[in-house]
Amino acid sequence: MDNKIINVTKPLIPPLDEFISYLEKIWSSGILTNKGPFHEELERSLEKYLNVRHISLFSSGTTALLVSLYALKIKGEVITTPYSFVATANSILWAGAKPVFVDIDPLTKNIDPEKIQQAITSKTTAILPVHCYGYSCDVSKIKKIAKNNNLKVIYDAAPAFGVTDSGGSILRHGDLSILSFHATKIFNTIEGGAIISPSMKMKKKVDQLRNFGFENETTITEPGINGKMSELHAAFGLLQLKYIDESISQRKKLSDLYRYRLKGIKGILLDDDSELINGNYSYFPILINEEFPFSRDDLYRKLKEENIYARRYFFPLISETVMYKSMASSSSKNLPVANRIANQIICLPLSSDLDEKSINRIVKVLVKMAKS
Repeated sequence: MDNKIINVTKPLIPPLDEFISYLEKIWSSGILTNKGPFHEELERSLEKYLNVRHISLFSSGTTALLVSLYALKIKGEVITTPYSFVATANSILWAGAKPVFVDIDPLTKNIDPEKIQQAITSKTTAILPVHCYGYSCDVSKIKKIAKNNNLKVIYDAAPAFGVTDSGGSILRHGDLSILSFHATKIFNTIEGGAIISPSMKMKKKVDQLRNFGFENETTITEPGINGKMSELHAAFGLLQLKYIDESISQRKKLSDLYRYRLKGIKGILLDDDSELINGNYSYFPILINEEFPFSRDDLYRKLKEENIYARRYFFPLISETVMYKSMASSSSKNLPVANRIANQIICLPLSSDLDEKSINRIVKVLVKMAKS
């Protein structure tokens, strides 16, 4: 009986022999960081691949978020979602601002624009939405709200690599957008991230903040930080780009197989893929509701017993963590949809090298429990 471990995800790792050739060039050049040739090549290559104009690479997505908030001089209150990885809200705190949580849309799991409007006060300076699971926020409504209230918009697009809408890349929206290239993302540089700027003027500012605030060799005009991406990470990213389309295509096939095998099982709710178009298949989330014979946590534990490591993304809500739970906006009455979904959600394993046999094994556990 096959009982090998199946993790919720597995990094896309290119062939080692191909990476060695990049390392040999780095060793030969002696350049390890500070905008080396691979760093510059990756910025240009990503701009072309993602169809955006101004990318700045960073050592992490969290660092990119911090610099974005500083670059736009964000203080006061920032309206955001509780349904995300904790780095979203933590970055607001580190910037010296206050996160204000609002509820989410039950379909997309993204921030609900109507709730944004209701939460705006005289202290609100910005909106920080997240493209949850790689599905686009309602960018047109958010843009209108921001314009009418003179607010900045920073999109946490950490899981949204390659996602598009009818006008092109969703990374073009907002005053700034950030990406994460962490090993768990569909495109990774092991650790890394990026800021997408709307203009060269803003990119220059972001690049300066990324490098301690240096304007030139001897002039420092901003209290910047060290957020640079190394040559080794950039080289890994360049190699990743060769395989990313194949990886996303495989993820789609596996997601379609999940949908086929799980469709119609009582108590298991799947996202409506006719509504959620242009995703990148970063995750495969399902909801376990009251019609399922067992709770979501019962399912989570049973899968773990079978060496299948699903994850409850996102549970607990950010608003339930120690740093935030005392805030007024963290009240469960303020976040009924987010709280319900956080207690029903489970993301099943999905990676480009997952095979049909493994999916059948995962589905078998769900079907057996559904029939109990």
